[in-house]
Amino acid sequence: MTGKGLTKTDLEQIRGVLDGGKRPRVMFTESAGQIAGQIGQVVALEDPDAGDEWIVVKFGGDALPFSPADLQMPPRGAAARRADAVVTPAPEQTEPGGRRPLAIGEDLIDPAKPSTEKTARQEPAVSEETPAEPAAPAPRKPAARAAKVKTPPGLVVTLAYTEGEWTVGAMQGSKALAKPYVIKPAEALKMVSLLDVPGVQEAVEHILESERDNARAAAEKLRAELAEVEAKLAELGA
Repeated sequence: MTGKGLTKTDLEQIRGVLDGGKRPRVMFTESAGQIAGQIGQVVALEDPDAGDEWIVVKFGGDALPFSPADLQMPPRGAAARRADAVVTPAPEQTEPGGRRPLAIGEDLIDPAKPSTEKTARQEPAVSEETPAEPAAPAPRKPAARAAKVKTPPGLVVTLAYTEGEWTVGAMQGSKALAKPYVIKPAEALKMVSLLDVPGVQEAVEHILESERDNARAAAEKLRAELAEVEAKLAELGA
């Protein structure tokens, strides 16, 4: 069974049903694991920014969070696979003339005579010596379905160089642990030196060397401007 997960329209419909005091049904997709194809009920929608799994679904006796990719809207007419069996009692059989057949050991009563008068039994009662039939084995309980194993969201740390500044940030799933903030070039080079990735450290060193050249050029320009100012002051006899 394949499923593309819940769409934005599906989520809006689910939220509307929850607001109306009802629990909408959803079907688990293959990404939900062994419970794929089963039906559950949405009981709550949490904050989507807090993580990937924010749709709380009740299935059996548990209520667990799932991501939109783990769920889809069930097809029309779909029902849960597990349902309580309904036993319909068999109609009471009667003999010709409207009389009910007697069970083993039950007295045959003539309706024309007083109820206290007993006649011959239809069949002999079962004596204590008669071995009892073995009891039917109790129905086996269905094995508990394996619960979905939750794994923590992935952690992403980003080191970036943009417009002359080095920044570092961190994300876990869809949650920002640290927004990008500026660090020193030496700190960036130290971070990259811990990585054994061909070409990355060379690229960082090239960027730092370019910044050094720009800094040297700016310093030379400032020195030249300062020399001109000092020469002018000397001419003015300062």
